[in-house]
Amino acid sequence: MRIIKFTTWTLAWLTAFICATWAAGALYFDFPKASAFVAILFVIALLAIVIFVRGKLLKLAIVFGAFAAVVSWWLTLKPSNDREWQPDVAQTASADINGDEVTIHNVRNCDYRTQTDFTPHWETRTVRLSQITGMDVAINYWGSPWIAHPIVSFQFSDGLPLCFSIETRKTIGQQYSTLEGFYRQYTLIYVVADERDCIRLRTNYRREDVYLYHTLASPAQARQRFREYINTVNVLHENARWYNAVTSNCTTSIRAQRAVKLRAPWDWRILFNGKADEMLYQDHAIATGGLPFSELKQRSLIDARARAADDDPNFSHLIREGLPK
Repeated sequence: MRIIKFTTWTLAWLTAFICATWAAGALYFDFPKASAFVAILFVIALLAIVIFVRGKLLKLAIVFGAFAAVVSWWLTLKPSNDREWQPDVAQTASADINGDEVTIHNVRNCDYRTQTDFTPHWETRTVRLSQITGMDVAINYWGSPWIAHPIVSFQFSDGLPLCFSIETRKTIGQQYSTLEGFYRQYTLIYVVADERDCIRLRTNYRREDVYLYHTLASPAQARQRFREYINTVNVLHENARWYNAVTSNCTTSIRAQRAVKLRAPWDWRILFNGKADEMLYQDHAIATGGLPFSELKQRSLIDARARAADDDPNFSHLIREGLPK
């Protein structure tokens, strides 16, 4: 009985500590004025309560009440599309759907000299749903093997592929911070781009590792996924949405844009997305050529081919040479 009681209190205080820490962070990062002062004052007040208030239950009740108050305020913060955005996310894509024909505005196709020195180009492209032949997925790494960035690319029989990259929309001077990603510092943006922009930026200029896989999605399945992306693109164009490093990031958003009944079962690798390609392999969702996963991944690294192709108009074909189908 003592062990159960001790464990219960320990879990309660651990939960209270986590909630209080998150709330202090919310005040520090998101409170509009004197945020550091307000966050410090919040922490001092909670410490005083823990030290001077009698009764464990009362202490916990006050801590959780303070957490609830901060959450209630935090949920009132509204994102906006009207800010001074960095040039690479200055525009949000939108699409006009007319039967089989989809016209996409603000397709990004920048002319890069370095990863930070580039000329932005925003194009309008018209595609036909009936000409979608399939979809590929690129997994992009820049450090930890546990964390990556997925890019979904749709193939067309009569035109160039189109990439969808779900990213943070940063204002001028703003840098990405994983810690700040847990709060309301960034909005979510679906970048629709040419592969010579979205993929070449990462392989040729950022010098990151990009692995490209053919999915086994049928044309009909690929069309359905394309519609899901386009629907979300239009929603975000009209109504900004917050990015969150856990609940609304570059991978969880892909799952969330699907109808609930169509969503794949939750898998921890959706969150630790550096292992997403391993998950797709085990789910028989990507072409393997009969290879074990380790060999497939090795062959799927496209950096050398992308650097050799560079700005070749045939870039999309060249980076796929030798990939299992």
